[in-house]
Amino acid sequence: MTEESRASKGRIHLIDAFRGVALIAMAIYHFTWDLDYFGYVRSGLSTTGAWAIFAHLIAGSFLFISGYSLYMAHGRDLRLRSFAKRTGILIVASIAITIVSLFTTPEAPIYFGILQSIAAASIIGLAFMRVPALVSLVVAAIVVVLPHFVRFHALDPAYLAWIGLADHPPASNDYVPLFPWFGPFLAGIAISKLSLQWLRRQRQLPRKENLLNLLGRHSLIFYLAHQPILFGLVFAASTVMPPDQGPAYLAACQTSCEATDPAGFCRSYCACTLSELKGQGLFTPLMRNETTEDDAVALNRIGMMCSSQPPAQE
Repeated sequence: MTEESRASKGRIHLIDAFRGVALIAMAIYHFTWDLDYFGYVRSGLSTTGAWAIFAHLIAGSFLFISGYSLYMAHGRDLRLRSFAKRTGILIVASIAITIVSLFTTPEAPIYFGILQSIAAASIIGLAFMRVPALVSLVVAAIVVVLPHFVRFHALDPAYLAWIGLADHPPASNDYVPLFPWFGPFLAGIAISKLSLQWLRRQRQLPRKENLLNLLGRHSLIFYLAHQPILFGLVFAASTVMPPDQGPAYLAACQTSCEATDPAGFCRSYCACTLSELKGQGLFTPLMRNETTEDDAVALNRIGMMCSSQPPAQE
C-alpha cells in the first residue's frame, strides 16, 4: 500500500468536515474583503471590529487543524516523502500568491500569509512530535502571549517580520507570522496527542462523506481557487454596477478630520469636498489614487474653499 493510500484510509471524516467549515468561513470573509476593496461596503469593514475577530478565528482554526493533522499523519513515524511533497506544494503555492499580490495589491503584498505560516509551522512542528502534550500546550501559550509584551524594531524589515516580534511590520493583506500563530498550530499537535486514539475509536461522523468532507480533503485547491473567482466576480460587477463610494469617502474624511477639528466643522467640510470633487470630475481619480500633479492644484483649492464654509449645526 502506498503512503497516499494509507493516508486516505486513515482519514477522519470529522477533521475533514471541520476543515470544510473553516474553508467556507474563509470564503465568506474574503467575499466581504472583496466588497470592501471595491467600495461596496463601508471602508475598513473587513479589517476592523467583528470582521477582524472573525478573520483571526479562521486563521487560528486553520493552523490548529493543520497541527492536529500533522501529528495524525506523522505522529508515530515521519513519512518523509509524503511530508516533503505536502510542504513543497505549500511553499510553491505561497510563493505564487506572493507574486500575484505584488501586482494586485502592491501597497500591501503578501510576504508571509497563511500558507507560508502553515509550511513553516509544519517544519518546526516536527521538533514537538515527541514532546509531552502538556509541555507543548505551555509553549503554545507562551508563543501566543509573547508578542503582546516583546517587540523589536530590528525585526521590522519584511525578511525578519515573519517572526512576528516586529515593532512595525510592513503592511500586508495576509500577515500570519510565527508569533503568535505557531501557538494554535502547536496546540493542535498537543490536542491531537491527547485525543487522536479516542477519536479513531469512535464511529465516523458524518457516516458518509458530504460536501464539507470533500472540501476538507481538497482544501488547498479550494483555497487557491476561491479568491480569484470571488475577486473576479466582484470586479466584473464593479464594471457594470459601480459602487457609490460617497459614503466611504465621507466616513474616512470625517474620521481623519475629527482627529483635529470639531465634528460640526468636519461634517460640513467633508460634504462640501465630496460635492466639489464630484462636480469637477476628481472624485473617481482621487478614490483610485490616480490624480495627477495638475489635479493637486484643484484639490488644494477645493480644500481651502470648503474650509471656509460655516460648520453644520449640532
